[in-house]
Amino acid sequence: MSQRKTRQRLAIVRSPSKPSTNASTAMLPLGAMLLAGSLSAMAQTTPSDTLPTVTVRERAEAPEGKDALRATETGIGKGRQQLRDIPQSVTVVTEKLIDDRNLDTVKEALKNTAGISFLAAEGAEEDIRLRGFSLQATGDLFIDGMRDPAFYERDTFNLDRMEVLRGSASMLFGRGSTGGAVNQVSKVPRLITEHQVDLTLGSHAYRRVQGDFNIQTGESSALRLNAMVTKADNNGSGASLDKNGVALAYRWGIGERNEFQASIYNLDNNNGINYGIPFIAPYAGAPNTERVLLPLDPKNYYGLASDYNDSSATIAGFSHIHRFDRESEIKTQIRVGQFKRDQRSGAIRFAAAAFQPGGVAANLTNFGPDTVLQRNLHLKIQDMDNVHVQSDYSGKFEALGFKHDILAGVDASREEKTVYAARNANQGGVVPTKPRTTVGTPNDGAFVDEASRVLRVSNQYVSTGWGAYVQDVVQLTPTWKLVGGLRYDNLTGDYDAFTIPNAAPGPVTTNSYRMKVSEVSQRLGALWQPNALQSFHASAGTSFNTSGDAYSLGPSNVDTPPEKSINLEIGAKLDSADKRFTTRLAVFRSTKLNERNTDPDLSVITLSGKRHVAGFEADISGRLSPTWEVYGSYMWIPVAHVDKAAPCPPSGACTQNTPGERVGDRPTLTPEHSGTVWSTWQLTPKFRVGGGLNFRSKQKPLRSEFHVPSYVTADLMAEYRFDFENLILKANLTNVTNKLYADSLYPAHYVPGAGRTLQVTASLKF
Repeated sequence: MSQRKTRQRLAIVRSPSKPSTNASTAMLPLGAMLLAGSLSAMAQTTPSDTLPTVTVRERAEAPEGKDALRATETGIGKGRQQLRDIPQSVTVVTEKLIDDRNLDTVKEALKNTAGISFLAAEGAEEDIRLRGFSLQATGDLFIDGMRDPAFYERDTFNLDRMEVLRGSASMLFGRGSTGGAVNQVSKVPRLITEHQVDLTLGSHAYRRVQGDFNIQTGESSALRLNAMVTKADNNGSGASLDKNGVALAYRWGIGERNEFQASIYNLDNNNGINYGIPFIAPYAGAPNTERVLLPLDPKNYYGLASDYNDSSATIAGFSHIHRFDRESEIKTQIRVGQFKRDQRSGAIRFAAAAFQPGGVAANLTNFGPDTVLQRNLHLKIQDMDNVHVQSDYSGKFEALGFKHDILAGVDASREEKTVYAARNANQGGVVPTKPRTTVGTPNDGAFVDEASRVLRVSNQYVSTGWGAYVQDVVQLTPTWKLVGGLRYDNLTGDYDAFTIPNAAPGPVTTNSYRMKVSEVSQRLGALWQPNALQSFHASAGTSFNTSGDAYSLGPSNVDTPPEKSINLEIGAKLDSADKRFTTRLAVFRSTKLNERNTDPDLSVITLSGKRHVAGFEADISGRLSPTWEVYGSYMWIPVAHVDKAAPCPPSGACTQNTPGERVGDRPTLTPEHSGTVWSTWQLTPKFRVGGGLNFRSKQKPLRSEFHVPSYVTADLMAEYRFDFENLILKANLTNVTNKLYADSLYPAHYVPGAGRTLQVTASLKF
């Protein structure tokens, strides 16, 4: 957190207080003992009771994390690995980039990686697209390598960095999508006493207080507390903010043979929600192929004052690292999570022609302040409880004349989700009516009390699963490495759907479905590293995702096998001579081999679809000079093709108004060009400035035939360090030109991107 020379010790290993191999082994958790026992024969080394001290030396490379935009290491590949040793593309959003650009949410941080687009879902990161493929809500987001449901609006207050693995990730993580995986890395206690408090004030009555307190409590122990409170009348695109979070972690045995950490995390969101505003036809009777964005200020809010998006996440975790020697260790993690969401929102649509001025349906030629908008009812209430346990071993050894770098692990999980619905009037419930509004009267303050709505359990889902994986990186020659990995997954999901008749009282009908999945995932790659500055790779990997990933099973999909995908990639990671600047390049081809589609004749889900994308991506990060720092991420997808699609409706041939993707179409939410660039200059020892761009080319909303236009937004930053260097004042101006653009897309509506906003942050370090 500081520029001071004091540094945390890295892997300084001391003898246990009672040097006994048996005593040390007894401290291993059960999962670690089982995995260590199965792998101990591979290590070819006998762990001594006393491990030598590792001397930490200053490196010529630039610092990381809080102090740099560049990263050289990652934990997304399981275990700490150099990025150059992973035969797959990884983009790291460091804490400094998060701070420089004031990225308060995970969604905003993701926009600083190329190839990302968003479906306008339910107010959280539920449907992220990467390389044109969906990151599944339950399979592709992680915290410290463990699954994290896309169930709530995540904040960055406890993030050390965010890692995006591109391409297949099933060999490491199990079920998941074609596009990749996102790993959120939590801040951990460090062996230093140091604190930072940030106060941010900005447009739309934005107020945010964030504290990061790290206390060294002993020679090898520390406590870290991160806390946040944020409030705003409007986030720049129509939704108010009211959230708070706290994360507490205690870590002991840091750098010793046995290291432990216990943590608790809680985030409460009591936010407003802009569920979206409709696209508009450019003229009366325009077909579905022609829709445009509304010419409205993005901060305009047309929902009810009573609409809200409440969510919470409470996560308790415990981890243990046992170091066999300096080259091998096993990490066991246990995590229990409880998640809740209560969302009352309104999907805004144009009212019917009968309610419009002149009795003509709304279109761009008659659009004006008197155009009438309809507020619809939309309720989503869910609870979720998860338990995850995993052990990961990483070790290096020599066997059969070759050097080996082994990653292996086992994991198990139980996930339980309950979904609630509101009773309708015939079922003994109360259904409120939402009043209409007009385009010229945003933020009208209309309120409907939805607390009187009677809820019932709509469905429940319980899944249990386990998996095991092993990967070996074999050093064939001083410059060539071969990578091979396998993983097996077994998953069982039980789904109960409850229905009640439209006449109370009446019996509740329960329909139960079970899904069983047994899958093997593979990864194969090669690395050529001619020197310490260059690393080239080629890889192939598979992935799969199940019908139950959305916690929804029924007669149409219960027997549908998993979708399967394959990713091919050739890439390079190139460092400058001083190792202060890194360039990452890759060309890739991703293919979903058997995509789920709905057969209109049989009304069942079939694996009749197929699509592929191919493209090029590049990342840059680091210092071009001692005062000039740059970060950039760019993706070009010139080839995106639907190879097989759902058949046309049985009623007739497909027309231009038939929603859905046809053979030969470019897949939805797949912009050809996307990316971001950010650069800062240290003009004087006290004064630093920065600027950047975010851009996406045109793209189609889900199951739609029209495109939304491309956009480029610009951001600026200025920072001043006062004479007493622990106080820093920073100003961020985002979307400088107040560009109107669609941030998240759906067939009938979109969520606008935030307009021009100004935020000023004072940071005090002590």
